[in-house]
Amino acid sequence: MQAQNPYATGLDRNAANYVPLSPLSYIKRTAFIYPNRISVIQGERQFTWKETYTRCRQLASALKNRGVKANETVAVMLPNISAMYEAHFGIPMLGAVLNTLNTRLDAETIAFMLQHGEAKVLITDPEFSPVVERALELLEGPKPLVIDVLDPEFTGGKSLGEKDYEAFLAEGDPDFEWSLPADEWDAIALNYTSGTTGNPKGVVYHHRGAYLNAASNIISWGMPPHAVYLWTLPMFHCNGWCFPWTMAANGGTNVCLRKVDAATIFDLIKKHQVSHFCSAPIVMGMMINAPEELRSSIDHPLNALVAGAAPPAAIIEGMERLGVNLTHVYGLTETYGPASVCAKHPEWDKLPIELRAARNGRQGVPYHMQESIAVLDPVSLEPVPWDGETMGEIMFRGNLVMKGYLKNEKATQEAFQGGWFHTGDLAVVHSDGYVKIKDRSKDVIISGGENISSLEVEDVLYRHPAVIAAAVVAKPDEKWGEVPCAFVELKEGARATEADIIEHCRAHLARFKVPKSVVFGALPKTSTGKIQKYILRQHAKSVLAIE
Repeated sequence: MQAQNPYATGLDRNAANYVPLSPLSYIKRTAFIYPNRISVIQGERQFTWKETYTRCRQLASALKNRGVKANETVAVMLPNISAMYEAHFGIPMLGAVLNTLNTRLDAETIAFMLQHGEAKVLITDPEFSPVVERALELLEGPKPLVIDVLDPEFTGGKSLGEKDYEAFLAEGDPDFEWSLPADEWDAIALNYTSGTTGNPKGVVYHHRGAYLNAASNIISWGMPPHAVYLWTLPMFHCNGWCFPWTMAANGGTNVCLRKVDAATIFDLIKKHQVSHFCSAPIVMGMMINAPEELRSSIDHPLNALVAGAAPPAAIIEGMERLGVNLTHVYGLTETYGPASVCAKHPEWDKLPIELRAARNGRQGVPYHMQESIAVLDPVSLEPVPWDGETMGEIMFRGNLVMKGYLKNEKATQEAFQGGWFHTGDLAVVHSDGYVKIKDRSKDVIISGGENISSLEVEDVLYRHPAVIAAAVVAKPDEKWGEVPCAFVELKEGARATEADIIEHCRAHLARFKVPKSVVFGALPKTSTGKIQKYILRQHAKSVLAIE
């Protein structure tokens, strides 16, 4: 007979001891405590937390007046401007679901997302009007209500909506009474993966996960209160890694950045004494290689998170030389952005910069609010030994994992097979338990039966003084099956030959890992700075293999 739990009787959840977790509570608290602190800076315009909170409530009210209901989708196609920030609160205040659209996608893909997500409203910017107009034409059935955000920093484009954003806000009640979700498991956001084949998958976030990851960003990064955060990272990407909600919890200041440009980044850092920013390695490479007159005169502490792709050691070293305190995080769209962190140890500071960069370049350990990151055999789900050599697949388990894929039960079940979220990334575990990515499973090059990590080769390429970006993929080979092929983008004004690059690699790699051919030119990249290897693979397979 099972013993009765003495703590179960009469100790149930009730209104006094349980409230659903939602990041919406962060902005309500901060607007109450710090109403006059600056919340958002956009060009010459500034808002206080009281003003931002009021505008979010007006947005929620205006949407409700137009018939938007709970669990319906409101899509936004916006750069990093105040309206984009407000959407992260105003839309879920209504119980609706925020769908941030990638501003670099084509009309057909945008149309698919609007159709698949069943968007009732689309808030957009005239800069993207050619793509949005075509996407709306491709939609079948009812079209969403379109609202234009007219930003003084951008002139041009075409207004497609019924009215502009400010007029739409004026329809709303500044004292709109919103409430937390009845269930913290309710959807708060819909984010589409950048699929390379087939249609993108719709990743669904819930209020609980957004709340926890927003807090985890502060704790795992060690952010002090009232940080000044520069939006170098697109807010459409994993909801800006949950940092719109993080900055509300932090009571800090959001500095908007409409377009990623090295001169503007350094200007804003100096002008507003920016303390924190996040970006992909490609943006940091841009900063490292900016003219000296831009990089100089930063005389205050500057902290950065890097993710989006495994950062080459050269990027880590370069940012350290700029005086930036860099922390590496890792995650996916399916994990609300960062879900692991390379937690630093003081003793690493005593290591030579190359060894320090290697330690800091690992994917690390779980974020504070994530239960586990593990490297497992993808078939048996047994952990790999901590030997730094045996590869397995990175898997996550915990509160920072999506609800699932919208309208795609098969893909959801496959992703969660065995009670873990399967990332598709291959990694090893070092003796201290820190995870280190070796490659995407599809990017490993198998040459003559030997596995070659494309990331390892890329790391060496980035150390060449003329290289600003590099990618390595498999090229078909009659003798070896496939061999490494390097695609290299050179710094402006720099020169290098194929022989130069190959000789550089020979000095640092085993012979079988050295690229057999080098292609020079601009590399295709996504809007978040990831190099589109699938395009390079196609090129290597269809064009280079013929040579």
